[in-house]
Order: sequence, then C-alpha cells, then structure tokens
Amino acid sequence: MTDERITRFQQGSFFESLAISLKRKNKARIEAEILEGKAAQAAILAVLHAMKAAFASGEPIKDRKVFEAQLSEAFQAADLTLDLPLKAALLAPGALGEKDPTAEICRDKKGNPEPDADLRDTENVPLPEDIELPLPLDYESKKNKGKVDVEPLLKRVKAHCQAYLEAEVLPYRPDAWIEHSKIKVGYEIPFNRHFYVFTPPRSLHEIDEELKAVAANITKMLEGLTE
Repeated sequence: MTDERITRFQQGSFFESLAISLKRKNKARIEAEILEGKAAQAAILAVLHAMKAAFASGEPIKDRKVFEAQLSEAFQAADLTLDLPLKAALLAPGALGEKDPTAEICRDKKGNPEPDADLRDTENVPLPEDIELPLPLDYESKKNKGKVDVEPLLKRVKAHCQAYLEAEVLPYRPDAWIEHSKIKVGYEIPFNRHFYVFTPPRSLHEIDEELKAVAANITKMLEGLTE
C-alpha cells in the first residue's frame, strides 16, 4: 500500500464515478449525490492511507486472500462496507494490485483457478477421425441464440480435446486448461490447397529485356525534349 497505488486507484473509473450524479433535472438532488460521493471517496481514502503503516516494509503480499482479509478488517474497523464493486476496483491490476506470475493462484469461491483474460487463446482442434456423425449440435441462429445445448457434443469431444491440450499445449503452458463450455464447431475450407493453381513467374531474362526496352524508350523521349 503506497501513495502511488492509492493515486492509481483514485484515477480509476470506479472511484471517479462515486462523485458523479446520474440525475438530470433535480439540481438539489444532483448536488446532494455529488456531496455524498465525495464523502464516500474521502472515507475510502482515509482507510487506505491508514493501512500504509502496515506495509512500511515494502514487502508485497502475494496471496490475494490475505490482502482481501486485511482490506475487510480495515473497512470494518472504519464502519464502511466493502462491497464487491469496490473490492474489485481496489484489487484490479493498475490500482492496488498488479499481476505477478510468482504470486499465489487467484481462486474463486469454489476453489477453481480464475482465468487471466489477457492469456486467453483459442486452438483449432480437428475432430476425431472416428467421431460418430452427424454431430449432436445445432447451429445458432437469431431464434435460438444462446439456447443451443452443447452437452451432447462435449461428451463426444471432451476427452479428445483434453488429449490435444496435454500433447500440444501443456508442454509450453503447464497451467493452461480448457473452458469446455466455450467449445464451438466450425468447418475450414482451405481454398489455396484445393483450388489454387500455381503460375510460374516470368524468367529473369524476359523481365530484364522488358526493362531495357522501357529504359530505351525513356531515353529516346528525353532526347526529343533536349533537341
């Protein structure tokens, strides 16, 4: 907890929005909401500045749960509510928190690792050659968008995708995993492979002769200008 990190939190959209009123017509209510927001801002900053003494050594906390407990204790002592939006804004990278590959893994309430959105990637995994067709999956349309049941397909390809992950991804990213609910089926048509007809380039001799002819023509035109 440093002045620099507190300033970064102050510059965030959440903190700034506290002193902004969404009212449009009632000027008295607008002013009241702005004053309430500024009071909330001051109270939050007071808690954060009071916490600086506990971090005087400069030793970073690499376990989010530990820091969350310290925040909760500090806000409770100040009789302030540490709700989820405020907590998320405080812990966000670029505010009080920052990403550290050496820190403890952040986990959700169920103990599952939380994904890092900046590290998300996709892979095109060929369907198993022996998969039973037709595939038990309908395509999304305007009528059924978000309602397509992917579970039957997942049962058929889950093990195959996991094997692909272990063979092709985990050797390079051992902490990666698959979000199976995001699996999509698509088809690739390699046009170049099936339809491209190779046209050999012209020979260098032919190109050289053409350039010489163009150069000679330009020289002749310039001679006409100087006469």
